[in-house]
Amino acid sequence: MGILNLFKRKDNPDLYGERVEHLLAHGRITDGVIIDTETTPAGGEIVFFVYTLNGVDFESSELLDEEKLKDPLKYAPGAKVGIRYDPKNQGNSTLV
Repeated sequence: MGILNLFKRKDNPDLYGERVEHLLAHGRITDGVIIDTETTPAGGEIVFFVYTLNGVDFESSELLDEEKLKDPLKYAPGAKVGIRYDPKNQGNSTLV
């Protein structure tokens, strides 16, 4: 095992779940706006959103889960949404 293998990112499908759990436990909430939506070839819905913290605009996207897909108007372009972000890494965020 080489030294570079220590720094190699491990592909773990549960990283998304761990990130969201961390945000739910330690994140702060701010307001954001949905700017666009896109449908994936598999039929999923991706929303693009923007939020501002300390004068800096952050833009991100998220694949909506089954629970969020139940209320499509809540995630329509122009809708105001809650964003939970990591105060130590403000670009790390998820929809509330």
